This record gives sequence, C-alpha cells and structure tokens, in this order.
Amino acid sequence: MNISRSVSLLAGLALLGSLATSASAEDEQFKHAEKLYDTYCAQCHGMNRDGNGLNSAFISVQPRDHSDPKGMGDIPNDEIIEVIKKGGLAANKSVLMPAWGGIFSDEEVDQLAAYLRHICNCGSN
Repeated sequence: MNISRSVSLLAGLALLGSLATSASAEDEQFKHAEKLYDTYCAQCHGMNRDGNGLNSAFISVQPRDHSDPKGMGDIPNDEIIEVIKKGGLAANKSVLMPAWGGIFSDEEVDQLAAYLRHICNCGSN
C-alpha cells in the first residue's frame, strides 16, 4: 500500500470516527426525550412519528405528523412548547391531546420540543 493511499484510508477512518462520535453525542442529547415520546406520545403520533399511532384510527382529528419538515417547520417553538404543556386545546387543536405541563418538567418540555425539531429535520423556529 503506498503512502498516499494509507493517508486517504486514515483520513476516511478519522472522518467515520468523528461522524460516529457526533451521532452518538446527538443520540445521547435526545435519549430522554425519545423515551418520553415513546411512552407518552407514540400511541397517537406513532412509532414512526408520522401521526399514525395505534389510537389515531379512533380520533376524529388526525394527530400531527412530527416527521413532516414542512408542517413542523411552520410551527414556532413557543407554540410547540405551549401545546406540550397545555394540550391541544391551547392551540385550537384536538381536545384529546393531553396537557403534559403537570407531568413533564420545563426542561423535559424543552427537550421534547428540540427532539421534535430533530425528528422533522426542520431546525428551530
């Protein structure tokens, strides 16, 4: 193996290592919020975060597709936080969306809002 090929291989391995470290740090950042979502939100919003949870067939207003970058990207963060804390009624959404403000801490609500931005890949508003 020549030197330039070895250097390219090492550079590629270093890049893969930094991507893996970045991904695992990102995974750690959202680990708790993902667990909260899976426990409290997935029944309606779905394990794929697409609004097709087990309960969605029985709800007259379809749960929001959290994986939709356009739909989620148009919602300001303060509205997302308000809906998590106060329920769907707070934003003229489904009355069946519970208020989680008495269950989740402010930090957990912020983590969930950031997680929603992460899963829709739509950045923060």
